[in-house]
Amino acid sequence: MTTEPVTDWEADYDIFDPGFVNDPYPVWEELRPKCPVPHTDRWGGSHMPSTFETVTAVARDAVNFTSYEVSVAPVPIAYDEDGNRRRSIIASDAPEHMPERRLMLPFFSPKMVEKYREPTRSLCRHLIRGFIEKGEVDAGGQYARQIPPRVIAEILGIDPDMSDTFTMWVQNVLEFGLTDPELREKYRLIIEDFFKEEVVKRRENPGDDLLSILLDSELDGEPVPDYIVLANANLMLVAGIDTTWSSIGSAIWHLASHPEDRQRLVENPEMLDIAIEEFLRAYSPVTMARLASNDTEIAGCPVDHNDRVLLSFPAANRDPQMFENPEDVIIDREQNRHVAFGAGPHRCLGSNLARMEMQIAIGTFLEMIPEFELADPEKVTWAGGQVRGPRDLPVKFPTPTL
Repeated sequence: MTTEPVTDWEADYDIFDPGFVNDPYPVWEELRPKCPVPHTDRWGGSHMPSTFETVTAVARDAVNFTSYEVSVAPVPIAYDEDGNRRRSIIASDAPEHMPERRLMLPFFSPKMVEKYREPTRSLCRHLIRGFIEKGEVDAGGQYARQIPPRVIAEILGIDPDMSDTFTMWVQNVLEFGLTDPELREKYRLIIEDFFKEEVVKRRENPGDDLLSILLDSELDGEPVPDYIVLANANLMLVAGIDTTWSSIGSAIWHLASHPEDRQRLVENPEMLDIAIEEFLRAYSPVTMARLASNDTEIAGCPVDHNDRVLLSFPAANRDPQMFENPEDVIIDREQNRHVAFGAGPHRCLGSNLARMEMQIAIGTFLEMIPEFELADPEKVTWAGGQVRGPRDLPVKFPTPTL
């Protein structure tokens, strides 16, 4: 691993490079035509296909690429006291993957997600009322960051008032912990211990939450093992917070930077759903990884057994071979088969929930604060690596008149 500046993005890229985190799109735009599958030895080594075709091909190829480890940088494999690998559905392969995924599918169906729509709207209005009189807000930390952990807490049956704590845990695992293994392991264990206590509570007083349902379910005629329950509860917390927080924040950043798009959505709120699909395409937050199951290739580039391959869905969604004028954010784009939620058997389980949260969070913000702009573009900060999105997002707006 190295922190030396990048001088050759084809042979030595760095996904944690500050310039790349702040604006990765020019790098991919330059690489696609001349080096569609660059390689690096940094952070354990990896390949990074950047076209729609190559990214989706790897995502769908469960024969040559395993989901055993999906982090963009190497992380230790965790085992329980009985030697079972703590694996969630996101880090499992056939034949285990699909039966375990089916256990959770009902919680993320359109019908189930709909029950959280009005509570999410109430939450967003409550958050906005807390800062609307001030005429300014960190829309990343005080708004976008506050919504997903509370919704996920409701699904898991845990205390939504712990939202700031949950988000801090997630950041230390998924953001800061990717380049600091000790920090990541510390907070992984904190989350694991938290859910162990929650499992004990559910066994004593079961409810209708996801944890209770998993504990009451069966796999192959046997109760779902605790290590699978714990790993998937961990997944829901980690994957359900940072990704949606980043997507909401990116959309607000765009609207604060592009007044013409903000005004169009204020005047035509019926456009919001299609605009959200464009925000998801243009500012896709997630990069996943696969390990090569054997010696193989991607677009003619050799990939050795156990090599890490980064599935940069953000890069795929800016590919000019798939999207017309991909660098332009066109909020009424008609043809938009983006892969912000991934592709193949591991396509995001929570896509319905994420879309609903974005619809409500952005729609409510526009309804209550129709005019806003960046308070200081230089003070906007971005996180990157596994999940890219704005962290500090200061915006200003006129205070309401009575």
